[in-house]
Amino acid sequence: MKKHHTFCRICESLCGLEVVTDGDKVVSVAPDPNHVATEGFSCVKGLRQHEMYQSPDRLKYPLKRMDDGNYERISWEQAISEIGAKVRKLRSDDGPDSIGMYVGTAAGFGVLHPVFAQGFMTGIGSKSMYASATQDCSNKFAVSRHMYGFPFTLPFPDLENTECLIVVGANPVISKWSFLQVPNPIEKLRQLERRGAKLYFVDPRKTESAQVAGSHVFIRPGTDVFFYLSFLHELIEQGGVDRDQVSSWTEGFDSLKELATNWPANRTEAVTGIPADVLSRMVADYISADGAALYCSTGVNMGGNGTLAFWIQESINAISGNLDRKGGTLVGKGIIDFIKFGVKNGVLMRDDTSRVGNFSAVNDAFPGGIMADEILTPGDRQLKALFVTGGNPLITMANSGRLRKAFRKLELLVTLDIYQNETSSEAHYVLPCTDPLQRPDLPFIFPLMLGLQMKPYLQATRAIVPPEGEQRDEASIYLDLARASGVSIFDSAVAQRFFEFTAAFHSRVKGKKIRGIPQESYLNGLLRLSRQKSFKNLLKHQHGIEREPHKPGSFLRKRVMTPDGKIQLAPEILLSYASKLETDFKAEEKMAGEFKLITKRAVTTHNSWTHNIPRMIAKGRDTNYAYFNPLDMDALGVEELDLVDISTDAATIRIQAKALDTLMPKTVAVPHGWGHQHARGLSVANKTRGVNVNLLAKDGPDNIDRVSGMAHLTGIPVRIRKSDGDFQPTWSGINSKIEHEE
Repeated sequence: MKKHHTFCRICESLCGLEVVTDGDKVVSVAPDPNHVATEGFSCVKGLRQHEMYQSPDRLKYPLKRMDDGNYERISWEQAISEIGAKVRKLRSDDGPDSIGMYVGTAAGFGVLHPVFAQGFMTGIGSKSMYASATQDCSNKFAVSRHMYGFPFTLPFPDLENTECLIVVGANPVISKWSFLQVPNPIEKLRQLERRGAKLYFVDPRKTESAQVAGSHVFIRPGTDVFFYLSFLHELIEQGGVDRDQVSSWTEGFDSLKELATNWPANRTEAVTGIPADVLSRMVADYISADGAALYCSTGVNMGGNGTLAFWIQESINAISGNLDRKGGTLVGKGIIDFIKFGVKNGVLMRDDTSRVGNFSAVNDAFPGGIMADEILTPGDRQLKALFVTGGNPLITMANSGRLRKAFRKLELLVTLDIYQNETSSEAHYVLPCTDPLQRPDLPFIFPLMLGLQMKPYLQATRAIVPPEGEQRDEASIYLDLARASGVSIFDSAVAQRFFEFTAAFHSRVKGKKIRGIPQESYLNGLLRLSRQKSFKNLLKHQHGIEREPHKPGSFLRKRVMTPDGKIQLAPEILLSYASKLETDFKAEEKMAGEFKLITKRAVTTHNSWTHNIPRMIAKGRDTNYAYFNPLDMDALGVEELDLVDISTDAATIRIQAKALDTLMPKTVAVPHGWGHQHARGLSVANKTRGVNVNLLAKDGPDNIDRVSGMAHLTGIPVRIRKSDGDFQPTWSGINSKIEHEE
């Protein structure tokens, strides 16, 4: 038995772990009690992740789909050669943009994977990049670029010092703090309350977080932008504007003030459900606090007006004097000043637009919600090949029934993953990748480059166990694919030769069983270029090493990257987009008596990742349910576990109902990430009964956010009726219009 110290890489929390191995097998995972930041905390998903990695279903060899639809094992040489040949032909015949890539969440929790994936696409010369961010967070990137000059300028609450925190559409007890590394969220919330901070949760459901600490305020799903507008209006009326900060460090306040004029709280309460006096009291607490912050996450991001809502939130934090202030919101700094580096070198700053819908790129990626259209619409730059890396869009994306139909039209679909999931079950080639415990690493881009950690630190980890079979790391795969496709990684012949030479040398030194790049050497190079301790030195600090703490006052004067160095409170693109608010408000008034759909998470699930772990779906957790307020169940004539049909213009799902008295009336909550019935390589998950709620969401250029490209995945109007049929799972666990068409 051997004990290793490492850190989790399934979410932003990056919890310190102690992993015990017996030979090449992980036998236990426990929290690291001596970790410098996470201090002995880890969630159940992190502690059971090895059961996911050691599943009999793990991909170990490359697979190819044959003419009869079945998959056969092939060699890496055959896979790389055939994929490369097809890429060469498409690139020659149809142009580089006919080859696309979808980058999923799993790709983001390592350092080298996303870098080399982008390097491959840069070598191809393609701009057809798509990312899971347009499902849950690209509104923040789009707004940050327009307000602060760079998409990864992401202010976060100073949780250690804030005296008032208002959390909108977030549930950190279950989902942690998006982008920000905060260990042990339950204890952090209780600490806030113990030291007297005012804490509010604004949500259609009294979440697990709201049940731990603070006050809960119900809000009608999808109306967050009107809450923020009234908050802004009330802030100005109550004299909560820091005039010195506004005049010194911002532009556009008068336009912002004019926008707020039309949205007093006594007007918006009709659609938000938040009484005007309650909102007024929240604003008063926010103003009187010596350091306050508004914070939101996916409940706002995915709600239809997530871009406008986040813009108003950030403007409130800025004009109230709480941005870059102790107890307010801070902007971290990583091992390099990535904000300045990115602007100087044009990283994540592309200005080109999509072929379908004319959407601007956000973080150098186009909206996932138009990917089906890009495949199905003939013409120049039509998408004909797609690489899916670290993601599962057929579960996670809007209107995934239509997307499946589009994927079947592709001439080449290649997936890089650890399982043959729903998307991989449609692929022409399935390439087996290593998991986090099989690779060396540093904390990924948010903490490493942006300092998005409550307590800044740095840590290195070696691989805990070796790859099995012929699993390979993604960076090495993309290096080989570039060569086979007749291009150079990062479009640099010098880089291609260097990486190939070091990979060959590494393989000779380590033996034939090790094939690929020397990952530790590259990570060490990144550290040394940023003037940090070496990788080997960091390994000596097995519990992590603290970095300099965050400094209030370090952002406004030095790192706002707009042309004039001031925060843009009223960018023209956002002001113009806000012109639709009156129309949206009238639509919300008309929908007052209709059901709205929201998502919901469970502590044992992580998007679609954990449903193939038997322990995680035991004891009745093998499906999702539609949760209703008991009053709504009575009105529908529905009893516990009755079947209901939930419909939109995109699809209908049939699902069992459950009562949840913490849910706002006229709201239905359905957990996402389910619907595995046709995943060829998930022998546990494909026997579950859950349905894919994202089939109900609409895709296409007319149904996504114009500025950020975000799909509308929560706060969706739905029609509900008690089912008059039986539950008969199909390939997707649903009855949908797309399925009927096929």
